[in-house]
Amino acid sequence: MRKPRPISLLKTVGVLLAKDLLIEWRTRARLNALIFFALATLLLFSFAVGPDTKLLARNAGGYLWLALLFASVLALGESFRVEQENLTLDGLRLAPADARAIFLSKALGNALLLVLLGALLIPVMVALYSVNVAMGVGAFATTLVLGCMAISAPGTVYSAIASNARARDVLLPLLLFPLIIPALLAAAKATSLVLQGDPMNQLGSWYWLLFGFNLIYWGLGFVLFPRVIED
Repeated sequence: MRKPRPISLLKTVGVLLAKDLLIEWRTRARLNALIFFALATLLLFSFAVGPDTKLLARNAGGYLWLALLFASVLALGESFRVEQENLTLDGLRLAPADARAIFLSKALGNALLLVLLGALLIPVMVALYSVNVAMGVGAFATTLVLGCMAISAPGTVYSAIASNARARDVLLPLLLFPLIIPALLAAAKATSLVLQGDPMNQLGSWYWLLFGFNLIYWGLGFVLFPRVIED
């Protein structure tokens, strides 16, 4: 009698990611909430600063990433809430597949959601804060992808940890925000350079910081996630 072949990691990631994206597309509740929340955050920054357009333009990169960070708490918290409420996570743990595929699919799905949200926020930011993309769309897209991946990887791990706690809505930001400060600073600085220009060639240094942060936390999440979801 032949033994069943183990399911490959990449195939499992693809199936789980497709499942999450399909659920998101059918409901679209989380995406709609994220869009309105992030837009409201950008508007609040604009109202708080007032008519000082120079200050708004100078800090536009920081405002964008704060809006994405606050919205990410909603996205990350909901990513495991559905699995817990419907006992789907227990079924995934019992499946003959690598548990690390759950981390990769969830982290990639959250990163894609944040990138999409950031792409929707950029025109609003340009209109509200009167900024121009001095270094082109390619540099902005690179910054957005690296920054969203830096939020998604540790956020997915902490979301899995917080999903079993009673005060999970409070626990997730308490765990995530202190850890994400280096990546948030690098993303905000890189975005400011992309918007205002980079006469001293500093953009590459911030990219390397984001790349190193992603390498560390995506690697740690991949290795440690099977133990995180154990009972």
